[in-house]
Amino acid sequence: MDFDPRIFMFVIFGIGLMLAVTLERWLARFWLSLPIIYVAAGFAIWSLPIGLPNFNPTNDGFDAITLEYTTEFIVIASLMAAGIAIDRPVSWANWRQIWPLLVVAMPLTIASVALLGWWALGLAPASAILLGAALAPTDPVLARSVQVGPPGENKRHDVRFSLTVEAGLNDGLAFPFTYLAIAAVGMTALGDWTLEWAMFDLGWRVLGGCAVGWAVGRLGAWYVFEREADAPIEEIEKSEEEGADAPKYSTSEGLIVLGTLLLAYGLAELVEGYGFLAVFVGAVTARQRENRSRYHKISHHFIDQIEQIVLVAVLFGFGAMLASGVLEALTWPGALVGLALIFMIRPVAGFIAEAKSNLPMVGTLAIAFLGVRGMGSIYYLAYGQNHADFGQIDELWAVTSFAILASIVVHGIVSGPFIVLAEKRRAHIHAGTDESMLSHTPEGRPIIVEGTPDGPK
Repeated sequence: MDFDPRIFMFVIFGIGLMLAVTLERWLARFWLSLPIIYVAAGFAIWSLPIGLPNFNPTNDGFDAITLEYTTEFIVIASLMAAGIAIDRPVSWANWRQIWPLLVVAMPLTIASVALLGWWALGLAPASAILLGAALAPTDPVLARSVQVGPPGENKRHDVRFSLTVEAGLNDGLAFPFTYLAIAAVGMTALGDWTLEWAMFDLGWRVLGGCAVGWAVGRLGAWYVFEREADAPIEEIEKSEEEGADAPKYSTSEGLIVLGTLLLAYGLAELVEGYGFLAVFVGAVTARQRENRSRYHKISHHFIDQIEQIVLVAVLFGFGAMLASGVLEALTWPGALVGLALIFMIRPVAGFIAEAKSNLPMVGTLAIAFLGVRGMGSIYYLAYGQNHADFGQIDELWAVTSFAILASIVVHGIVSGPFIVLAEKRRAHIHAGTDESMLSHTPEGRPIIVEGTPDGPK
C-alpha cells in the first residue's frame, strides 16, 4: 500500500484535536502551554523522511498567501472570543489602564524593533518598519493562558484584563504601520505619501473600523435580544439548583454571533477600515447588551471551539515551517533582536506605559513582560510580503519566526507562575479595589463596584 502524506496529515490533525483539551489541562499542572508541545510535535513530524510537503513562505509565494488567509481567520476568531469575554463596562475611566499600552508601549516597540533591524541587521527602512509592525502586537491567539476567563465569572483581574484588551486592540492598530512599510518600499525621502498615510491609513481606517464594529455590534445585539433568544444566568442556575429542567435554547446563538462578527470584518474592509478593530469592537459592544444573559456564555463557548480547531492546525503548521527551513536565514544578530524584544524592548516599553497605574509592582511587571507574540505577527509579515516587494524577506521571516518560537517557550513556561505570584500577593488588582469586579443594577446592567479606583467618584 502506497503511503499518502495527505491522509497522514488528516490522522495527525485528528489526533491533535482529540488530545487538545486534555493536554491543555494536564500541562497546566507543570506550567507548560499547549503551543510548546504542538509546535514541537509539528517540527518533529515534518522532520521525518516521509515525504510531507515543505511549508516555507520564503521559497513559495503560495505558502505566504495560505499563511495570510489562515492566520487572518484565526485572529478574527480569537478577537471574537476575547471581546465577548470582556465583562467590564466600556468607559474611559474603566479602561484607562489600557490606553498607555496602545499609545506608549506599542509605538515604542515598533520604533525600537525597526531601529534595531536597520542598525543591527542592515535592513532597508521599509523592511525594518515591516519587522517592527509585525512584531509589535501582542497576540490574542497564543495568549489564552493570560487572558480573562469566559463571560459572567465576575472576578476582577486587572492584569488579565489589560493583556486581553491590549491584544484585542493592538492587533488592529499594527496595520497602519504595516501600510507605512508597504508605502515606504522604493521611497527615499518623506513627501506627500507620508501625509496621505497619516490621514488615511492612520486616521480613517482606524475610525472606520471602530465605527463599523460599534454599529454591527449594536445591530447584532438588537437582533438577538429583541427576539428574546436568551435567558438570565440566574434563572438557569436557579432551575438547576431546584432540580427542574433548565430552559432549552438553540445553539444557533453561536452562529448568530459568528455571522455578526464576520459581517463586521467584511463591512469594515469594504469601507477600507480595519477589520480586526471592527471585530473586537463589535464583540465588546455586543457584550455590553444584557450583560447577565446566558447567550454570551453560549456564544463564547462556540467561538472558543472554532478557535481551538484552527489553532491546532496553525501550531502544527508553524512547526512544519520551522522544519522546512524558515530559520535558515537566521543570524546571531537576528536572534539577539528577537530575544531583545522579549526580554528588554517589550518589558521596558510596557513598564513605562504602566508606570503611573496604581497596580502593585508585581502586577505591573506581569503586564509589561507577558506580551506574547504569535499568529498576528505571521499574518502581518505574510500580508506585507504579498502586497509589496520587500528586500531580505527571508531574514524577516527568520527573525519573526525565532521571536515567536522564543515567546512560545519563554511565555509558555513563565506566564503561569507569574500570574499565580501576582494573585498570591494581591497584585492582580489595583490598590484599594474591592475583590469582586462587578455589581449589577436591577436591569442586569453591570457597574464597577462603588469606591474602586475604576469606579464612579
